[in-house]
Amino acid sequence: MSATEFSRLMNRFYAAATDVLIKTDAFIDKLIGDEVMAVYLPIFTGQSHARPAVQAAQDLLRVTGHGDPGGPWLPVGVGVHTGITFFGTVSGADGTFSDFTALGDNVNITARLASQAGPGEALISDAACSAAGLDLGHLEQRQLELKGKSEPVSVRVVRTTPG
Repeated sequence: MSATEFSRLMNRFYAAATDVLIKTDAFIDKLIGDEVMAVYLPIFTGQSHARPAVQAAQDLLRVTGHGDPGGPWLPVGVGVHTGITFFGTVSGADGTFSDFTALGDNVNITARLASQAGPGEALISDAACSAAGLDLGHLEQRQLELKGKSEPVSVRVVRTTPG
C-alpha cells in the first residue's frame, strides 16, 4: 500500500483504539507504530481496574472488524495483564530525548502477550482474569513461554464472535 494509504489506515486505527480506551478510562501511554499502549490505573478505574481492560480488549477487536462477516479491516491482537508498574522517564544516550512511560516486568509481560496474540485474539493472563473477577474458565487456555520468564504464563484466549 502507498504511504498515504498506510497513513490513513494507522490514523483510522489510532482513532478507533483511542475512542475505546478513553471510554474505558484508560491512561494512553503511547502510540507506537501499529501498537497502542494503555494502562488502567486504580486511581481512575477503581480497584477493579482489570475489568475495563478486558472490556477494552474485546471492544478493540470488535471495532477493528473482528467478528464481522466480511472480516477485519485491520488484523489486531491484544494482550492484557495486571500487576505493579512503575512510571518514570527514560532518556536517550545523550540526554536530549526524554519520555515518560510505564516500566517494569508487568509491562514487558503485557507487551509479550500482545506480540503472541494472533489476529482477532485477546490473550488475557490468569492474573488479569482474577483481578477482573471474571470466570473465563470456559475459554481456551494456553501456557506461554515468554522471553525473560522462567515459568510459563497462563492465559485465556478471548475472541470476538460475529454478532
